[in-house]
Amino acid sequence: MPSPSGPAPSGPTPACPDGARAAGGAPRADEVRPAGYRAVFAVHEFRYAFAAHLLSSLGVVVCELALSVLVFRITASPLLSALTFALGLLPYAVGGTLLSAVADRCQARRVLVVCDLLCALAAAGMVLPGTPVAVLLALRCVLAAIAPVFAGTRAATLGETLGEGELFVLGRSVIRLVNQGAQLAGFAAGGLLLAAVTPRAVLALTAGTFLASALLLRLGTRARPARRGVRGALLGASLGGVRRLLADRRVRALLMLTWLPPAFVVVPEALLVPYSGLLGAGPAGTGLLLCSMPVGAVVAESLVGAFLGPRARARLTFPMGVFAVLPSLGFAARPSLGWAVLLLVLTGTGISYNFGVDRWFVAAVPEELLGQAMTVMQAGRMTVMGLAMGLAGVATEWAPLRVVMPAAGVVGAVCVLAVICEVRRTAPGPDRASAGPVRGAAEPAAGTEK
Repeated sequence: MPSPSGPAPSGPTPACPDGARAAGGAPRADEVRPAGYRAVFAVHEFRYAFAAHLLSSLGVVVCELALSVLVFRITASPLLSALTFALGLLPYAVGGTLLSAVADRCQARRVLVVCDLLCALAAAGMVLPGTPVAVLLALRCVLAAIAPVFAGTRAATLGETLGEGELFVLGRSVIRLVNQGAQLAGFAAGGLLLAAVTPRAVLALTAGTFLASALLLRLGTRARPARRGVRGALLGASLGGVRRLLADRRVRALLMLTWLPPAFVVVPEALLVPYSGLLGAGPAGTGLLLCSMPVGAVVAESLVGAFLGPRARARLTFPMGVFAVLPSLGFAARPSLGWAVLLLVLTGTGISYNFGVDRWFVAAVPEELLGQAMTVMQAGRMTVMGLAMGLAGVATEWAPLRVVMPAAGVVGAVCVLAVICEVRRTAPGPDRASAGPVRGAAEPAAGTEK
């Protein structure tokens, strides 16, 4: 087995492009049995990246929880405590816009390691006794600004590690599973830790997770050359790359398809605490409601990734994108706790629409801007989710929950359907039903190690 930092071995065995057959009558890439998650974990380098992402994701979730508790203990202000969570979303726009070119201009491994080290330093700064609340919140903003650069760079490196075909899609699925699972495990672990030690001690542990993630990435992944897409000053290159991406009608449509369903899905999620109070469900009921959507997402993502092939997943993209926003309509009937849990689990299953979008997006983006495009995608998604949560809270000042929550489903369905029409209109090639092939259609063999 070659060293992760050594010379790259021969490339993956390519499958035939969509619409063609390999010599000897081999089946098309979308007709073969799906490779499954086992093939993804057979890639040596991905195992290191997976372990690093798991540690950093848990670190982020536990850090948010511990910092929220610490700020509340210092200030006794529910507003400032809640602000620590809001600051985890909105600064994404800054990092994703002004720093997005970093993902393509610098060596990917170096970017990922430096991001983890900066996160570790920020968490360590939160541990220092006597740190003012304003500084604590500023450090939280630093974590949030770094996050889209890290996520975009990591997503782009998956294409180099796994290829841009079936294994890339499954690798992205694994990352989403980690993100959803980290919410469940992170809050549970954070709650147990906070019951045993102080918030600052928990923050010190999160600094350790970031350092461990940086070490895994440094030792287990290869140093690949930068893409060097747009030249010039970082700020100008970042803004120029964003303009270039948004000027492309196809890319713009796919970005909207990535951003809009989550924006409307989080509206009922953002209102679960007051809805639980309306039902008189208590803390246990509130916790159950908050866990329901991630559970649905993990189950759907796992089943679709394990048992469906590329063509079947592509066909699910549009229906599941619309379906994701529909269960919120059920809140118009003020469902009981059990029915509300079911609606939220069904909402979570809509995450499976991302399989097709990931595939089409990589095909549409210029190779030299792939890292920046992934950064913009992630930053935009988190930003619109944060804005949607804020607008949902404002709306409840003027209308009852049983109106605001289903209204998100109605407006969301209309908006998502409009974006789907645009994605169909911009689909390349003759096969508009599946909204376009994958660039290169190269698929690593199941046992290939890179």
